Amino acid sequence: MSSNPVTAMLGARSMALVGASARPDTLGSRMIIEAQRGTARFHLVNPRYDRIGDLPCAPSIADLDEAVDVALLGVPDAVLPEQLAAAAAAGARSAVLFGSAHGVRDEVTAIATEAGIAICGAGCMGFVNNALGVRALGYLEPDQLADGGVSLVTHSGSAFSTLLRARRGFGFRLAVSSGQELVTNTADYVAYALDDPETRVIGLLLETPRDVPRLRAGLLRAAEQDVPVVILTVGGSPKGRAMVAAHSGALAGEAAAWRAFCAAVGAVHVSDLAEFSDTIEVFSAGRRAKRGGIATVHDSGAERALVADLAHEVGVDFAELSPSTLTTIGGLLDDGLAATNPLDVWGTGADTRNLFGACLRAMVDDPAVAVTALAVDLVTEFDGDTAYADAVIDVAKLTDAPIAVLASLASAVDPVTAERLRDSGIPVLEGARSGLAALGHLADWPLTVEAVDVEVDAARRNRWRSDAARAPFELLADYGVPVVDIRSAARLEEVIAAGEAIGYPVALKTVGAAHKSDVGGVVLDIPDAEALRAAYTAMANATRPSVTVEPMAEAGVEISIGLVRDPGFGPLLVVAAGGTMVELLADRVVACPPVSQAGARGMLDGLRIRPLLDGWRGAPGVDIDALVTAIVAFSQMAVEIGDVVDAVEVNPIIASARGVIAVDALVQVQNR
Repeated sequence: MSSNPVTAMLGARSMALVGASARPDTLGSRMIIEAQRGTARFHLVNPRYDRIGDLPCAPSIADLDEAVDVALLGVPDAVLPEQLAAAAAAGARSAVLFGSAHGVRDEVTAIATEAGIAICGAGCMGFVNNALGVRALGYLEPDQLADGGVSLVTHSGSAFSTLLRARRGFGFRLAVSSGQELVTNTADYVAYALDDPETRVIGLLLETPRDVPRLRAGLLRAAEQDVPVVILTVGGSPKGRAMVAAHSGALAGEAAAWRAFCAAVGAVHVSDLAEFSDTIEVFSAGRRAKRGGIATVHDSGAERALVADLAHEVGVDFAELSPSTLTTIGGLLDDGLAATNPLDVWGTGADTRNLFGACLRAMVDDPAVAVTALAVDLVTEFDGDTAYADAVIDVAKLTDAPIAVLASLASAVDPVTAERLRDSGIPVLEGARSGLAALGHLADWPLTVEAVDVEVDAARRNRWRSDAARAPFELLADYGVPVVDIRSAARLEEVIAAGEAIGYPVALKTVGAAHKSDVGGVVLDIPDAEALRAAYTAMANATRPSVTVEPMAEAGVEISIGLVRDPGFGPLLVVAAGGTMVELLADRVVACPPVSQAGARGMLDGLRIRPLLDGWRGAPGVDIDALVTAIVAFSQMAVEIGDVVDAVEVNPIIASARGVIAVDALVQVQNR
């Protein structure tokens, strides 16, 4: 017996079905049906029955003659704590909780934690260990589940059933509907899957980040073991949440946080179930791509153009074919067709199998092509023509390079032809957009995971951990971020004195407001003492008397740099187009710190306003190195004090040819 409760649960040799029932179409009866399909010994438990059919039924789990590996608790929420405690007392190593555990979650969690048992759920559908034949389910799933190398974990029970019924070109080692993950979470399941050398792909459908440090470690291990991890996350819409009042918090959001996390661990982040399925299918085929672009061969000029448009939208690059490849293809085409990528081959329709096969083979062999696809709709051919499938299979037999079929409309795909292709190891991607994204993921994999070594300045960290909000500009300066010469004032006389000391023109800003411009708390280009007097009087009446006076910074490109503490992921680094329209533009890149100089430069490269930094329409370029250094300073700040602040933000930091300077800062400290 394994000493690991998760291993004991997922590899169960014995089960107790608590709440087993003779009534058809109930959870209790479905547990029995599924247990009969599996390999584990099982015992029925329900005080209402002596027998259910030909099977004996015990009144309680304590009456069984063995301590089971897993107890399936098909009981009402109100009695879950009682039944879980009874299972633990009887020596059960784990339990599956199908109910939502409404009102008793804390009690259930405490019982399981104290007993040291694993829990699948609550609010789950159970799991199937297809490799070992274990079926711990409360709902009927496909008998003889497709066998393969995918280990699936999903928070969604509906998606669990959908994917198990998908009839795609992949099968399962393990499939877990993990539900609320009260005790055992995705990190545990990932660790189990990675201990199985036959796991080829991991698919995760996640709603809530849990136990992120362990999940991060598991996904980095997957990258080391060359196991692709495909992650679909939900809950990142604009209505998700604004974590803090800082712009950076609103800009980060849950979807961007997940994308940053996936980038940091080398996982593939996808946008919907179609892309999830297509991506898992291309990775499950087992053919790995060399670095490069994609290539597609079409039988329609219009659909070729559509694919080109969609590829641009999803950010997938077509390979630049070599002159020799173009010459080879050009010699195969009918008059009037051009050798290009993407390629329209259809002319007279003569000798389709050999024509399409030769064009595919030329693209597969091109050194710039990472993955090749025949982009046809794969409809049922009423004359029995199999030339398209034949051509792809012919080429696949001659190469180890990735090759797939890309269809535009799933409902039009001929299932017999699709099955034949998949049986030959050729993925059939069932949507143009999702399929192109999947091809792009394969072309980009493995993703680069940057290991960044950071030395912590203990003295500086201790200086700011207790009171990071007391002096935002001093905090920035201590981390090496250039800041404007700022003077604080709370009376008119102090304001005028500050203006004289700094020299005009100056900027006047209120203190304490998160969004100063929204409350009239910013006045720029004040030319003299008289104008400063008028501006301060109006601002003090409208907001508060505490203000700052600072020199006007040199004109340049406004950037926002911030760190924000996400409840699940911890500190996140946000770089965005800055200024008063920062949230409206939402031009931002989010990363998990720490980041290196190269990583910071990559964040800048991801901004839509990136051309402004190099100089736009005659304007001078900015000091990119200085901007990169400022981003790395925020990364260092995130490492040292990111766990005790909600947000630190400079918006804007003005970048010019002479360097960068922070002209406005915000620090928010978590309430403890």
